[in-house]
Amino acid sequence: MLGKIVLYLRIIWNSPLLILFAATDQKSLILSDVHRWQEVLNREKKSDLLQLLSLLQLAPEFRNIYYHRLLNGNALGKNLMYILKIIYRQCPYFFLDNSCNIGSGLFIQHGFSTIISADIGDNCWINQQVTIGYKDKGKRPKLGNNVRVTAGAKVLGGITVGDNVTVGANAVVVKDIPPNCVVVGVPAYIVRRDGIKVKESL
Repeated sequence: MLGKIVLYLRIIWNSPLLILFAATDQKSLILSDVHRWQEVLNREKKSDLLQLLSLLQLAPEFRNIYYHRLLNGNALGKNLMYILKIIYRQCPYFFLDNSCNIGSGLFIQHGFSTIISADIGDNCWINQQVTIGYKDKGKRPKLGNNVRVTAGAKVLGGITVGDNVTVGANAVVVKDIPPNCVVVGVPAYIVRRDGIKVKESL
């Protein structure tokens, strides 16, 4: 009982963050993230605003995504964010480049030591200790829809990762990946394409 009371008090403490939601023009994207996290985490169904508040409290990586949405929205939401961000700090161990174009429904699972500097499609899933970004001063990666990058993987350089791709744990990807593939290894190679086991170089 005491635990629930503390939880609700903490959620109430975060309620000023709803001011940002009211002010921004990124509401649909934020709600798509909320629904995606609710689905993946199999959370009890609540109102969208209560679910948003709960995620802002309990999932530190979600707050970073929330701030990213606000930063790419209208001036009012963005400026209010800079003020509230002083009190409601973002997750310090998950870095999301503010210049990234991020599709709806991005899910970060255990985002410890994860760095993302890439353009990402819809409904992607990224795990801990992942680096997605520049290999040098060139271009950054582009990930399609429904891409999953698992623990410890590296996706580097101006490459394209197709839709419905899974990058295996600790894989290092420096070449384009076609759609509907699973890749593993260093350097990464294809072990499944369109549901069929293969062994192909990228």
